[in-house]
Amino acid sequence: MPAKPPFDALPLRDDGPKGNAWGLFGEDDQCGMLNLLTPENTAKAAREIVDGTRVSTDWPLDSMSNPCFGRRPLVHTLKEKAPRAVNDDELAFNTQSSSQWDGFRHFGFQKEKVFFNGKTQSDLQTTTVNGIQAWVDQGGIVGRGVLLDYAAWADARGIEVKPFEAVSIPASTLTAVAASQGTAFQDGDILFIRSGWIRAYTALPEDGRQALANHQVPPAIGLESSEETLRWLWDRSFAAVAGDHPALEAWPCQNPDFWLHEWLLAGWGMPIGELFDLERLGEECRERKRYTFFFSSVPLKVPGGVASPPNGVAIF
Repeated sequence: MPAKPPFDALPLRDDGPKGNAWGLFGEDDQCGMLNLLTPENTAKAAREIVDGTRVSTDWPLDSMSNPCFGRRPLVHTLKEKAPRAVNDDELAFNTQSSSQWDGFRHFGFQKEKVFFNGKTQSDLQTTTVNGIQAWVDQGGIVGRGVLLDYAAWADARGIEVKPFEAVSIPASTLTAVAASQGTAFQDGDILFIRSGWIRAYTALPEDGRQALANHQVPPAIGLESSEETLRWLWDRSFAAVAGDHPALEAWPCQNPDFWLHEWLLAGWGMPIGELFDLERLGEECRERKRYTFFFSSVPLKVPGGVASPPNGVAIF
């Protein structure tokens, strides 16, 4: 495992875009920061399992009958095989219409039109490079999960949470949330941030949900798109980062110079999780006063896949 350089050493490839960490794990690497999920720290993460309580982190695939960003909703067809008492079923859905991992084919550097490790759109069209199957081949996203419950932290301090506005959560607040929980980080942690977006969406009437879907670019709470956020994430050596909101960062992006989707997906190879259902997970963590757990996620093994439902479970 190569030593990870300091943030100020980025970009690693001078012929690549700003902030890139291309080549850190080899020129042909397709897993990026998931390489931090070593057998050693995965075995160590298993010690987080104490009583075996399991919590799903997936929102149902049909949770949004009118998904945001014009995405296709789930179509589930039951295929009866009469006269036998046998059924098949067929699913048609956009992989980003509910809980999802954004893969490295999803978002590239917008100006340079390149993806993780310098791959072009032509590379993606003609091969399976950077497909989500590479993560599964390496064993999925399995290790120690850590929750930062921003929504609960804000509620306790009388801070109004505004999920449907482009409110930026700065790195200093993430540090404050971690301190209030007594949470420390380890290399290779899988970070989860509960913003309260799914809580608010679930409380909306149907016309409110439709109004949100009607927005071409629906505003949403999220992490601050800034050098401070990127430095904070890099210095803590997370393997992946996920939230319960639509775009991880406040949307639309508030500072394109530090577009987290560019830096994390195309620059570092750090998976971004969106629309994870963290409600029950938050309850379990608050009840236990423990915000770490064993986490297992094995995405769909689709060669050349862009994104996938996480199939995630936290185990205490």
